Amino acid sequence: MSDFFRAAKSGGIDLFVRLTPKSSRDAVDGIEQTADGRSHLAARVRAVPEKGAANTALERLLADVLSLPTRSVTVVAGGTSRLKTVHVDGHADAVLQALSSLGMGLKSG
Repeated sequence: MSDFFRAAKSGGIDLFVRLTPKSSRDAVDGIEQTADGRSHLAARVRAVPEKGAANTALERLLADVLSLPTRSVTVVAGGTSRLKTVHVDGHADAVLQALSSLGMGLKSG
């Protein structure tokens, strides 16, 4: 099983996220694994996947969950895909601690 995150070369952390748009609610659901063994953070947003609305909603959701300003969270890859890479400015341990506080049982490594 691979990690759902990596340290970013420019500082901060990159999260691998699987986004479900047009959901009934905005939420981070925890860690999931694909058939090929890759892990990702599962998230859902109410926004539709048109003109970047779902990506913007994902950035706002993660910023809120991590108690960071929205400008600190950016979709950097997978703009039109369900599987995305999201860059988060901040210390990796602090980001993982914030996710752990949601009861996801995450451990920094």
